Amino acid sequence: MKPNKLALITGGSRGLGRSMANKLADKEINVVITYHTNKAEADKVVAEVEARGVKAFALPLDVSKVDTFQQFGADLRSVMTNTFSIDKLDFLVNNAGIGAMTPIGATELAVFELLSDIHMKAPVFLTQEILPILNDGGGIVNISSGLARFTGPGYSVYGSLKAGIEQYTRYLASELGTRQIRANCVAPGAIETDFGGGAVRDNAVYNKMVADKTALGRVGMPDDIGDVVAFLCSDESRWINGQRIEVSGGANL
Repeated sequence: MKPNKLALITGGSRGLGRSMANKLADKEINVVITYHTNKAEADKVVAEVEARGVKAFALPLDVSKVDTFQQFGADLRSVMTNTFSIDKLDFLVNNAGIGAMTPIGATELAVFELLSDIHMKAPVFLTQEILPILNDGGGIVNISSGLARFTGPGYSVYGSLKAGIEQYTRYLASELGTRQIRANCVAPGAIETDFGGGAVRDNAVYNKMVADKTALGRVGMPDDIGDVVAFLCSDESRWINGQRIEVSGGANL
């Protein structure tokens, strides 16, 4: 009997990452999630995943601190050996992120640097750390945003960085093809999570405004994204590579 595959999901303790972990578990894929500070929430996700019949583990990781990635890689290797009895993983999902406003003409340098560290440097250098232990034939899923296609007031830096990650994904797909590693990008629209202070989830007026600009007439839910990420980590998506898949219900068409 073949062992279950293994996926690493950054930012897996809540919101989109939580859904991704559970949806991957539904496909019998073991999961390692990372969390920033809230171990209790991460442990809840581990329990949810394990209730689906697969193994899970949570590791701390601050994706804004690239100089910690080498130690994280060592910790991950140890977990893979001791918990999963393997030395390679199959999927990397670069999901961790934050929302912060950067108005044109009033962007603070510290905020710009933090967004850049999390949304550009982290996917590049964490992927670099993981590649030696990523199985040939595996996959990478980077999380972008609808804001890489359309605009929203105050999100100039965030949207621009996400556009950069989309192009980086195409380079990954091109250069890792010899290893049969696929790389794709998922670009969510507005989702009901705590992202950005929970505005979409908690502000009824804003929620309706977004829904009214969406062809399918509602905002997104975490499982709308989790299902697509799980699909991209399945054999059914074996011929999808280097693609940006927007999952927004037809926002701002």
